[in-house]
Amino acid sequence: MNITPLVWIITIAVTILFFVWEFFVHVRKPHEPTVGESARWSAFYIGLALLFGVGIGLVSGWNYGGEYFAGYLTEKALSIDNLFVFLILMTGFAVPKIYQQKVLMIGIVIALIMRGGFIAVGAALIENFSWVFYVFGALLLFLAYRQAFAHGESDPANGRFMRFVRRILPVSDEYNGDRLTVVKGGRRFVTPMLLVIVAIGMIDLVFAIDSIPAIYGLTEEAYIVFTANAFALMGLRQLYFLIGGLLERLVYLAQGLAVILAFIGVKLLIHALHKNELPFINGGEHVTFIPEIPIWLSLLFIAATITVATVASLAKTRKDRAALIGGGGA
Repeated sequence: MNITPLVWIITIAVTILFFVWEFFVHVRKPHEPTVGESARWSAFYIGLALLFGVGIGLVSGWNYGGEYFAGYLTEKALSIDNLFVFLILMTGFAVPKIYQQKVLMIGIVIALIMRGGFIAVGAALIENFSWVFYVFGALLLFLAYRQAFAHGESDPANGRFMRFVRRILPVSDEYNGDRLTVVKGGRRFVTPMLLVIVAIGMIDLVFAIDSIPAIYGLTEEAYIVFTANAFALMGLRQLYFLIGGLLERLVYLAQGLAVILAFIGVKLLIHALHKNELPFINGGEHVTFIPEIPIWLSLLFIAATITVATVASLAKTRKDRAALIGGGGA
């Protein structure tokens, strides 16, 4: 792709304007969105993301279009997993419903900024060091293992880091609207709202480490990486309120994401072999007898994995609920 600096500037400016507009139109006044409002805006942002992908396919070719759609699907799935952690966080900190929009908005903006930084670093590394594909591939295999076997073991609201923050900062016991600090008895305290934002920032850092190597395993185009991430994060706030109850039923989402991360990790390692320049591997020569995984297969595999994980999750929770009711658990 030949992306000019002007196209980059316009893309980043429009992305920022979207989030500024979201804040002033939807988030500035505290309220809990209705299901109808959340559904309409979720459909709008998903439709916009799909139209953008079609535009990339028509302008730059469908190979790039396929890379965008595969990246968007992967980032959207990882973002939904991010929402699950946000749900645990909101519950752990007992954030009032009317203020959850603001917390989510801040978390999404922090995520976009962090991912933007990782995208720039990743692009520079890939351009200058072909061996970085080995690092990304190995990292994704490790993250896949962690995703499959360590998901949900920690409570981000009461983890070691948050206990440390509570020890060094005076924290008030209750919320004061959406304020971050409050003065009581002549002394300034931070409110639980500030702790929530700090926790979300830490979570966003962890998810950025997951998501950026994953999408660079699908495309080397920094523009596709950025736009797929931006569209995956757009509408995430509305999606949280739309599928809040469904999140707890996606019991196999972690395993599905683990399969996707492992698949992309293997794809990255194969790509690394094709670009190999390390002298201790095949004498520094490219290893090409293993065929690279085409983007159409990646797209089909990711879509199928997400579908299977969702259907299996809903089937299991429905079966468990039926067994509970049949056994008198209701």
